[in-house]
Amino acid sequence: MVDVTDKDKTVRKATARGKVIMKSSTLQLLEEGRVAKGNVLTTAKIAGIMAAKKTGELIPLCHPLALTGIDITFEIDRLNSQVIIETQVRTVGQTGVEMEALTAASIAALTIYDMCKAVDKEITISDIMLLKKSGGKSGAFTRKASE
Repeated sequence: MVDVTDKDKTVRKATARGKVIMKSSTLQLLEEGRVAKGNVLTTAKIAGIMAAKKTGELIPLCHPLALTGIDITFEIDRLNSQVIIETQVRTVGQTGVEMEALTAASIAALTIYDMCKAVDKEITISDIMLLKKSGGKSGAFTRKASE
């Protein structure tokens, strides 16, 4: 594990995104709350929050962090029959929270898959990525918009 003892504590933020693409009929069931396993987005949000908090246990050599905030939002994109997940994680610490934001997006996406797989075996999880991060010695990063 990288030694961060001598690094200054700063406010650290990271935002990640992922997509879950499914049949339009599956998306309709999700929106109407008719998926047999229950409320998909609420469960995915809880799973993503739990995952962010456990990132140091899941990713080898990743520091366990005291997170100060985790936000997870979902956008329903009916035109492309997908759910877009966006996560934002914050802390005041000596190392960044990029892995926590990415883990939250990944586990939220996997939870959506798990809850909907009984009605749609062709669900695709796609485009898990870091959108931006701030804080720390390396400074800010913002992903450039795709063309």
